[in-house]
Amino acid sequence: MPRPVLAVVGPTAAGKSALSLRLAAALGGEIVNADSMQLYRGMDIGTAKLAQAERGGIPHHLLDIWPVTEAASVSEYQLLARQAITAIHGRGAIPILVGGSGLYMRAAIDKLEFPGTDAGLRARLEDELARAGAPALHERLGRLDPAAAAAILPGNGRRIVRALEVLELSGRPFSATLPQYESVYETVQIGLEVPRPELDRRVAHRVGRMWQLGLVEEVRQLAAAGLAKGRTASRALGYAQVLRFLDGECTEEEAAVQTVQATRKFIRRQESWFRRDPRIRWLPADEPDPVTRALALLAH
Repeated sequence: MPRPVLAVVGPTAAGKSALSLRLAAALGGEIVNADSMQLYRGMDIGTAKLAQAERGGIPHHLLDIWPVTEAASVSEYQLLARQAITAIHGRGAIPILVGGSGLYMRAAIDKLEFPGTDAGLRARLEDELARAGAPALHERLGRLDPAAAAAILPGNGRRIVRALEVLELSGRPFSATLPQYESVYETVQIGLEVPRPELDRRVAHRVGRMWQLGLVEEVRQLAAAGLAKGRTASRALGYAQVLRFLDGECTEEEAAVQTVQATRKFIRRQESWFRRDPRIRWLPADEPDPVTRALALLAH
């Protein structure tokens, strides 16, 4: 019999962690993190990472594996995620992938291959990014790979650089690295759907709660460990804004407001990404018994 994989996806603040805990308890499952920022050690408050005591004794995998100074690698994550899935299947349990990072989720479950990197080429492109700016490189990408340019925001310098790097290294469009939706596992994907006004309200509450729990102090400690030098971690929602506050570029109140605004924009991109995947089965977040509905989909 095929060994199933269950994935819980959706935008930030939709309630993915809570549902995954209930599903894992009902199924005897183990949870595999698919949130790119929860991979970093010490980034707890700003990523809403569940504390050990909140995990209900359920094993969690791929949390706290990278220092904040390390650049994220989707290909490395893919290898680690599949190793975790294989090990969980070997124990007779069901892997439950949980997260809102769409590319990381697809890397874990789909037939995606990631081209290699070249340090010299990457350095040259990043230097050009610093000099010319992301919009100029995005314009070049639009001429070389229109499909990739359409999928990448003009201000997302990191992804633009990666797309141009893949083009130069392989001669293949970056857009060709994201093939049709085809999983390597027998996978059921559950998406949590929250009305926009409610999601906006949750984001504001969540950011306020992050500040109450001590996000500023967390960022201050991570800054001493080199957070600002981390190409990926330093751009995380909340962390980037607090770094600007600590550098005197804005007030603390402005940093909190900017975090809410940036999170809402990010959620729009998450929703757009996940809505393109026809395999996801969407459940309303206010579903009275989402566990029973999710289990029925899994059984089917």
